[in-house]
Amino acid sequence: MELRNNVTEFILLGLTKDPTVQKALFVVFLLIYIVTMVGNLLIVATVIASPSLDSPMYFFLAYLSFMDAVFSTAISPKLLADLLCAKRTISLSACLLQLFVEHLFGGGDALLLTVMAYDRYVAICKPLHYLVIMNHRVCILLLVVSLIVGFTHSLVQIIFVYNLPFCGPNIIDHFLCDLYPLLELACGNTYWVGLTVVVNGVLLCLVAFVLLLFSYSIILRSLRSHSQEGRRKALSTCSSHITVVVLFFVPCIFVYVRPVSTFVIDKFITVFYAVFTPMLNPLIYALRNSEIKSSMKKLWWRMLCTYRVKMSCC
Repeated sequence: MELRNNVTEFILLGLTKDPTVQKALFVVFLLIYIVTMVGNLLIVATVIASPSLDSPMYFFLAYLSFMDAVFSTAISPKLLADLLCAKRTISLSACLLQLFVEHLFGGGDALLLTVMAYDRYVAICKPLHYLVIMNHRVCILLLVVSLIVGFTHSLVQIIFVYNLPFCGPNIIDHFLCDLYPLLELACGNTYWVGLTVVVNGVLLCLVAFVLLLFSYSIILRSLRSHSQEGRRKALSTCSSHITVVVLFFVPCIFVYVRPVSTFVIDKFITVFYAVFTPMLNPLIYALRNSEIKSSMKKLWWRMLCTYRVKMSCC
């Protein structure tokens, strides 16, 4: 790679050059990152520690929260550090690593959200066979497939970017390493590489989104034969997932499902799905799901009781 590239690091322009705004953004993003990690890891711990949440829906939710925590960690710490630094640089290898992790867990999120829609379809449309169809082996298989597809998607992106020659300039008008800004910095003709990257993004985002729409169209059709109470419970179960799907897919489709080009608004759209969405997911599920709220309260009570016992023994 060193023989083909004059560039060994990139300069990130970030979100703003105003020092006052940077400090304010640092405080805001630090609080968001803390809430993101606490919220997602709390859901993981709650699902693991609560026998009442031993169902496929919460199994997938725990892994979605874990993936959101890793996804956020691939982006937010670097963003926070750069907000306090005058010179914002990232090495070529660190840039590629960030790009790989971002698309690995972002792609995994997209597929896992699709799997969760299928889980809701089985639960609502085939309730008597739910536990037979969505048994533990099937859940593990669906999770592994989601990770494999996400890994393949990310690997394809990295292979093409890795083989691009970078001979300068090395300034990225963004706060992270992403595909389209890197393609614009590459030397030579990147048309076919850009086309492959776009097709890869379309296959992942649009196919997953179409499958989600298909699943929920079947669910909505089946609800016409349910009682009013049954429709209310089913819609209440699905509303959190639908909200998360919209928050995740709409920005991703806007950023990646289009010809290779960059816009000023891209940075702010990326902030939304890369920084805010991982924080909103656990809040949406926790605030709208009574079982999770109840289990969290029980978990906190057990932890408090354990702490009191230990303190009394001391």
